[in-house]
This record gives sequence, structure tokens and C-alpha cells, in this order.
Amino acid sequence: MEVYVVQQGDSLWRIANRLNVDLAQLLSANGLTATSRLVPGQALAVPNPVWQYIVQPGDQLGTIAARYGVTVQALAQANQIRNPAAISPGRMLTMPYRDHTVKAGETLYSIAQTYGVSLQRIIRANQLGSADTLMVNRMLRIPPPLRPVKEINTYTTGFGAGGISEVSRLGPYLTYLSPFRYAFRADGSLTSLNDRPVLEAARAHGVLPLLILANFAENGFSSDLAAQLLRNEAIQNTLINNLLTVMRQKGYGGVNFDFEYVYPEDRDRYTAFLRRVTERLHPEGFLVSTALAPKTSGTQTGLLYEAHDYGAHAAIVDFIILMTYEWGWAGGRPLAIAPLNEVKRVLDYAITVIPPEKIMMGAPLYGRDWKIPWQQGTLARTVSPQEAVALAVKYGASIRYHPTSQSPYFNYTDESGQQHEVWFEDARSMRAKINLLNQYGLRGISYWVLGNPFPQNWIVQEDLVRARKL
Repeated sequence: MEVYVVQQGDSLWRIANRLNVDLAQLLSANGLTATSRLVPGQALAVPNPVWQYIVQPGDQLGTIAARYGVTVQALAQANQIRNPAAISPGRMLTMPYRDHTVKAGETLYSIAQTYGVSLQRIIRANQLGSADTLMVNRMLRIPPPLRPVKEINTYTTGFGAGGISEVSRLGPYLTYLSPFRYAFRADGSLTSLNDRPVLEAARAHGVLPLLILANFAENGFSSDLAAQLLRNEAIQNTLINNLLTVMRQKGYGGVNFDFEYVYPEDRDRYTAFLRRVTERLHPEGFLVSTALAPKTSGTQTGLLYEAHDYGAHAAIVDFIILMTYEWGWAGGRPLAIAPLNEVKRVLDYAITVIPPEKIMMGAPLYGRDWKIPWQQGTLARTVSPQEAVALAVKYGASIRYHPTSQSPYFNYTDESGQQHEVWFEDARSMRAKINLLNQYGLRGISYWVLGNPFPQNWIVQEDLVRARKL
């Protein structure tokens, strides 16, 4: 896959022809139609026609396999397809291999270059020896480019038909699904959540559900509610019993504690609570994890940060989700949601106290639209990446890309004369973020949140990594 940045005068037809990619594939990868307008600076995800195919309406796995000269079984296995009879349009498939007939003048090196595969992989796949002669018309089996296996989590707040459909469509790209959220009361009882249908959709695609538990009260995250729990072992035992009951009944595979704004004086109590939880949950095979604020040092001050002890949590839980987003928050000034330079600052510190293989890096699936000049007390509007591009098209705005934050943005003026600044995510920014998984050796990535159409993200992810299925 490559990313193409639209230039003045480009059209979808011209781009498809120039890059030698099927127009329907280009449209599907970017959630576009044949009549979609483009704007300069817009990033397009371009599937690799040799290795990648995006399922079209009416496609069957057998016809796709025949088109690429591979077996249905190999295609299903390579893409972790549980039910070959049910593949959703828009899903990107990676070919398990390609057969290549050697032509006059070709060498193993030139063939490897053509397919973007290492020379050694071709040699191993075909059991070639150093003395083998590459004869014209010889058939070689070419393996696909290697992709590391990573764990992929996403939160969802959609429990209706739309949310269930989205989980079913995106399930092939996921390891975990985290329905947001359960909360606890002062007595250790749990709030309810109508999550059964979305859990069933997740499990149908081999996605393990994680129960999200938050110190959430009527007005949001509550420091006092967390304190009541963490300072009373009897309430903790009640809560753990209630957690186990719900997780067993509904088929959750683990729990993630999203305790925010915990009082600094409860830092060690939070750690002790996690130790008590894992002692109860691990013997039953449940995963335990936490979601932590993005810190750049162990001495970072502030109510959001001080009770989150990276090193102590890492020694206890199975993994940690770092919430590396919200620099550009709704109540603040216009800014990239997850500037790459800031994300890297957090990771640079985190890997000194948390084993990288326990870190899930947070990433946003949304953008924001601010009114400018910005005024204190105003709130930005949350937009999906698709909606952000639609705004640029509607108002004729050229999209720019910030080299430091590695994020797209643009300005426009609406019908009333109000000026706006929009920051969002696109194929470029998500490629930069997902590449950090390999650069830092991380466990995986955790997205906030489904419900914001962003087809490019899943194409980029599938190109760079393969989702682990547990």
C-alpha cells in the first residue's frame, strides 16, 4: 500500500490510471464514490494490486482466490477468516502467495524487487540452493511481505444496530473490543450495560471482549468514588466478586481499569488493589490491564497523572493502555489530537519503566473542528476523518500536513463568516503512528473510539501489521 497526496487538478480516474490501481479498489479504500470531489493535500490510501484486494459487493472468496491464482483455504487462512461464506464488502484481504513464471533476463534479486519481498524469503519458500539455476519458465512461489503480529484494541460506545454492524465489519482487524463502560457504586455494585449483542458480534470474529471499569459518577470521573473504593478492602472484595460474576455470565476475557483523576495519596492503594484483583482473576484465565494518562516522567504533577504509577502497574497487570491522545482536546486551543512528537515523548519515558511488550499505544479515530480566533470556554466539535475531508471539499479548503505533529489540518470560513480550524487523522498520520509499534517494539495499539467512519485506518493497519487473534 502507498499513500498518495492529491495535487491541484487531480481526479480519481487520473490517479487510478497513474498508479495502475483499479478505480473500485481506490474508492473502497478511502470511502469514496465515483462522483466524490477531491481537494489538494487530501491523502489517499492506495492498495497494492499485487498483494491486496478490497472485497466488493457480490464478491465470494472463491472468485477472489481464482482471480489471484491462490487456493480458497490459503486465502482464508492468511486472513484469519472463520466463515469463508461471509466476507464483508470493504474488507482488505492480503494474498497468501503469488506464483511467478521466470522470464528471460530476470534474476532472483529483480523478482524480489518487483514484489517487495526479501530475497531470502523467496529462496526459503522455494527451497532453492546456492547452486540452483534460475531457468526461464520456472514457476516460483512468492510469499507476501512480512507483517509483524500486534494486538489491536478499540473502544466502542455504540450498542445499537449501527454499533453492532460496525463491530461485525471491523472485527477481522481486532484482537480486543472494549465496550465503554461499566462503573461501580460506593457499595461495590456495578452499573448495567446492554452489551450482549455487541459482545456476540465481537466473538463471531474471534475478538476478545474486555470489560471497562471506570470510576464514573453522574458528572464524570470521580476522585471521591475512587477513594471510597481504594480505601476500603471490604468494598474492593465485593466489587471483585461482582466483576467475576458479570465476566463469567457475559463471556468477557478480561478487565481494563480506567480509573482517572485518582487522588495522589491513593497511588499506592491503587497498586495494592490491582494486586488483589490479579490474584483473583488470573487463576481463572482473565486478563487484567489498566488505562493510564500520558506521562513524560515519573514526577509529572497533576491530578490526572500522579496516582498512575507506570512501573508498579507494569509489574502486576498483563498490559497497559497509554491514552496518548487529547492534546487537542475539545475545551482547549486548536491542536493535533495526537501529535506524533508528543506521543513519542510519552513512549520514550514509558519504555524505561514498562516492558515495551506490555504497552498498548493509544490512538484517536476522530478529529475536531474549532471556531477561531479561539476563545476560552468554547468547545470544539468532534468530527470523523471522513467528515473532516467533506468539510474541506465543501468549503474549498486545501489540506496541509504539519511536519512535526505528523497531522493534517486546514482552515475554512463558513456561511456566516465564522472562521474554523480543523485537525484530524488520515492515512499519513495513522501510518506514522502504527509504524511506532515496530520502532518501539510495542504490544499493540488501542483506538478511541468506534463510531467515526475512517476506512483508511483499517487499510493502513492491515498493510503494516497483522491483528493477533487469541
